[in-house]
Amino acid sequence: MPTTTASAAGTTVGNNILLRLTSGERDVKLKALRELKNQIIGNRTKKLSFLKLGAVPAVAGILSDAVSAVDVADDDENDRIVKDIIVQSAAVLGSFACGFEAGVRAVLDAGAFPNLSRLLSYTDENFKIGDFGDILIQRGCLVEEMLLHKSYMEVVDAGARSLKMIYQSKMAPKYDFLQEENMEFLLSLLNNESENVSGLGASIISHSCKTSLEQKLLFDAGVLKRLTSLLGGSLIQRDASLESIATIFKNNPEVVSKFVGPDTGRTLSCIIDLVKDRFARTRLLASLCLIVIRNASACYLQDVGIKTKLINNLLELLDDPGQVGDEASFAFSSLIAEKEDMQKLAFEVNGIDKLYNHLQKGSLHPRRFEGILLALADMCSKLECCRSRCLSLQVLNLVVDALAHDSSDVRSAACMCLRSVSRSIKNLSAGSFMNETIVIPLVRLLDDTSTAVQKVMGQTISNSFDWPRSVVFGWEAKCILASGCNLRGSSMPISVAALGAISNIVVDFTTRRSTFIRLGGVKLLVQLLKSMDSTIRLNALWALRNLIFLAEDKCKEEIFMELTASLLASLICDPEPSVQEQALALVRNLVDGRINSVEYIFAEDGIILDAVGRQLRIASKAEIEIQGMYVLSNVATGKESHKEAVMDQLLLHAENKAQSCIIKFLQSNDSRLRTAAVWAVLNLTCSSSPGASGRLVELRDAGIVSHVKNMVNDPCLDVKLRVRTALGQFTSFDDSLILCIFSPAASNNKASTSCLQFLTVRAVGELSHVVDPSSKQAADSL
Repeated sequence: MPTTTASAAGTTVGNNILLRLTSGERDVKLKALRELKNQIIGNRTKKLSFLKLGAVPAVAGILSDAVSAVDVADDDENDRIVKDIIVQSAAVLGSFACGFEAGVRAVLDAGAFPNLSRLLSYTDENFKIGDFGDILIQRGCLVEEMLLHKSYMEVVDAGARSLKMIYQSKMAPKYDFLQEENMEFLLSLLNNESENVSGLGASIISHSCKTSLEQKLLFDAGVLKRLTSLLGGSLIQRDASLESIATIFKNNPEVVSKFVGPDTGRTLSCIIDLVKDRFARTRLLASLCLIVIRNASACYLQDVGIKTKLINNLLELLDDPGQVGDEASFAFSSLIAEKEDMQKLAFEVNGIDKLYNHLQKGSLHPRRFEGILLALADMCSKLECCRSRCLSLQVLNLVVDALAHDSSDVRSAACMCLRSVSRSIKNLSAGSFMNETIVIPLVRLLDDTSTAVQKVMGQTISNSFDWPRSVVFGWEAKCILASGCNLRGSSMPISVAALGAISNIVVDFTTRRSTFIRLGGVKLLVQLLKSMDSTIRLNALWALRNLIFLAEDKCKEEIFMELTASLLASLICDPEPSVQEQALALVRNLVDGRINSVEYIFAEDGIILDAVGRQLRIASKAEIEIQGMYVLSNVATGKESHKEAVMDQLLLHAENKAQSCIIKFLQSNDSRLRTAAVWAVLNLTCSSSPGASGRLVELRDAGIVSHVKNMVNDPCLDVKLRVRTALGQFTSFDDSLILCIFSPAASNNKASTSCLQFLTVRAVGELSHVVDPSSKQAADSL
């Protein structure tokens, strides 16, 4: 078995090297270090092998001993060997840390970081060179001084290179910029003539600068000025500088505004020019720098030429076969995310086609695959033309295949892409997404415990059950298509990414809902409602809310049996306000429809209705109050007992002369809440209802009717129309209720009279199907 033989031989070689590392002879130790370095450079497999053999602690110990031995070296030869051991051991530790997280952890755990840091402070005097050297220095021998300086710089450079490798990892220690001496040391690194040392200073900034305060401190200390001067340096200095500048600018408009001024226009032009540099990594970093400037403040870099150049550059960088190509799509996403103008420009330069061409290549590195899918997700997040192009190219087939990819990050990105594409109203209404080819893998992902997908998945599925905008317009806020661009990140559970997709797809219509239910989708969504993660609960509710939108009675019954009244009541009272809102929205859709749908809210002794009423009395968020009022409005379209139950909730404190919550809503500054409150009054006083007159008296005694009368000239047209409709209804019971608010002059005005008659007639027509009285919110939300 050759594989076993090779493995055994490799282990033998490794043990031999480790044995020589423990030798008491410095020459033997030095040769072993060089051999170890040559073995592991660029070889991840061998790094792991030597890691298991304990090579890192051994090398860290050698470095520690060598650093301590510097001051006691008794002659030139020993001094040079000690220096060489320091350089080689630092290089070995840096190689272990380079692009290998396990190696970084091993180096840090071995305690090598402090000794590597000490190397940066070494001066020529740390190395004894003997009497002959002293004489040469005293005589001003320039050649010897240069050799000494070179020897010193080799040590410093070795330490700087290794630390740079460590600072490329998230596990590297955070640098404290708040301490004055640390800031001074950082500036000394940036001002160092060595490109490795100055590059290390830039890497420290890129790794450790996270807060706006740190960004401001770095700017005020003159760090940004030094970094911009490095743009004219070597390739290493230029790239490190660009990355650090982007870090200092990121999400900080204040720093950006100080930088992008008349005195720094030349520097900005320099960064723009670097977008065309011959080195791919430099072009990528320059693009990222410009992106963070524009994202921090939209008033900068508005020139269409610059924006188009950025888009084209990033799309071209996708052709790079290395890390630059892997990262280019993420930069592209950052450039166009939530920006319709940028998405349109990207579409015009055939961005969808170019991304699709890369997807077709197959066998993509997971990182590259993820980035391209996320780029497509952002391109399709707002524009229908992008979604249509994706569907016409049959991108969806590749996206669906990616739902079963080995990488959880790729599966998460596929869910995000599917969620964005499924926001196509036209294709949702045509049922393009609700088929088993799509639904089966999505439902499976609901039960995926990997850390990358669940949140997005629920929103994608719920788009599949959404109505087109023209239909939703008459049924306010019953279903909302998920965009969910904030649901990005590899730390999210798989099932959460999947929820983003599901929340869109489940809005498909009538018969196709049974496919999702039959596959066990509802059971899994209900299980996610019990999650400790509020984001998972929120997105699972979102999916169920859209699934139940205008569903048939049998479908509602099956869903409610899984949900249970007690679980819904607990979600209405959830600690998170956003979860409360979605739970109320779900109940609102549940009780929308025939009278038997209203009965759901009275299950288990009316536990849901009590929870709704309680939230309306204590909620401080308008969105919760709006959803709660529309729930009661829907219930008020039911039987007499249903209407009386709503009256009990609205007038709960009226007997104690405390203000009813509905009066507070009628006086709200939020026109949506005022509209919802008036709709409840409309449904409670519908003239075709036997008990309407009695309820009207109760409402008048509670002071509600007088508040409605005072709203006849409400600044919101929607509220004004509903109020005048309500007043028209009141006249069928008591003319005095309506006549008292019109002056004789107004009643003689033919235009006013004809307007009132028109609204009254129109209101009767609306009331015949006012199961959910709302009209515009969902359409606006889409």
